Amino acid sequence: MDQHATYDDVKLILQLYEMRREEKLRQARQWFGKFNARTWAAKMELCPAGSEQDAYFRMVTTYWEMVASFITSGVLHQELFLQSGQELLFVWEKIRDILPEWRTAFGNPRILANMEAVSKLAIEFINRGDPKAYETFSNRVRGIK
Repeated sequence: MDQHATYDDVKLILQLYEMRREEKLRQARQWFGKFNARTWAAKMELCPAGSEQDAYFRMVTTYWEMVASFITSGVLHQELFLQSGQELLFVWEKIRDILPEWRTAFGNPRILANMEAVSKLAIEFINRGDPKAYETFSNRVRGIK
């Protein structure tokens, strides 16, 4: 991105941070940290429709999809976000295995498309310093030794 980050970009990032501190979203994020489904069936078992777990799952994934849409639409400075937005990539690592089945189940190939696009950018960003940085991060998040 050629343009420099602006004070508005900083303000938006700080507002997004404040939203993450909201009590219900904080609880959802804490729950999501332990989420480890690798298939759509496992996700549905862990998060039955209408359950609190399903609400937490939807809250976390839609929050980060919203944030990603700000980046893909050019509202939020990409580089500035990537410098501090690693939680989006954490969420991506937790859901990337189930996403193809999810998209098929709902007949919607665009589910979390913004998060997928920004995650690809985040992977490139963290690999700039070390080509194995993403692999190390991914293995840690996914519990792979």
